[in-house]
Amino acid sequence: MNGILPLYKPTGITSADAVYHARKILGIKKIGHSGTLDPNVDGVLPLAIGAGTKAVPQLMASGKVYTGEITLGFATTTEDLDGEVVDKTPLTQPFTADQLDAALTAWTGNITQIPPMFSAVKVNGRRLYEYARAGETVKRPERQATVSQFTRTDEPVFSATDGTQRFRFEVHVSKGTYIRTLAVDVGKTLGVAAVMSQLTRVKSGGFTLKQAVSIEQLKAHAAAGTLADVIQPIDIAFADLPQVDLTVEQFEAISHGRFLSLDQQTPRVRLHFAGVLKAIYRREDDQYRPDLMFLANEKNV
Repeated sequence: MNGILPLYKPTGITSADAVYHARKILGIKKIGHSGTLDPNVDGVLPLAIGAGTKAVPQLMASGKVYTGEITLGFATTTEDLDGEVVDKTPLTQPFTADQLDAALTAWTGNITQIPPMFSAVKVNGRRLYEYARAGETVKRPERQATVSQFTRTDEPVFSATDGTQRFRFEVHVSKGTYIRTLAVDVGKTLGVAAVMSQLTRVKSGGFTLKQAVSIEQLKAHAAAGTLADVIQPIDIAFADLPQVDLTVEQFEAISHGRFLSLDQQTPRVRLHFAGVLKAIYRREDDQYRPDLMFLANEKNV
């Protein structure tokens, strides 16, 4: 069983929990995911199965799209609603829509982020959340990210009672972008405390929320013997690369790791034999050389 499964992860479980459920349902241990979702975040979690695990870097490189909500007026230890409130800046009047839009625009493009303390980033061999839970502080490394689109998607709602203002957004980002930190940074631009109050990943690895399969649906497909309807072939992760259909002689050559001379000019190509992805080759010195090999790959299910 080899392929890519766009799974829907609900809130309340970790990404590791989702992988555990998939392993149990599919009866296969070799399953990985392409980008962790926090327990309080739901959405698309592409799972790589069998030989598909080699495609994880490609899936992650495709970028992600989220929808969510930012609340202005207070901040927490975790930058979302799971943490303890550590700062309050009650709003006496709401920001205008133009002010909010300008703050989002300020965080569009190539940006620098400092990962939140409650994150899985490693510093000196320990994850940041381990320092945070121990009450320790440590210098956090800066990270570069790209935000290609960051827009408000509804009318902001102001509460004079608790001095907060909330609004929904959609954001398109590169891998490794912390949306929680984006919410906090938007607040800093406006001069107030802020928190990410809700988040859903609606696209990842090229898969949308509509394509994602729930754990219960996966169970039903497994029971009905229709897993082929939901587990996509590995080459879907490389759909943007030109496809080359190999001759018997060419397949024999790549089976021994040999280089190929192809009538192509692109940096990478996907090589198929008998309708199945067998390798990704990269161009170097006018020849194509092995990049990723999938020689044992057969039909995905």
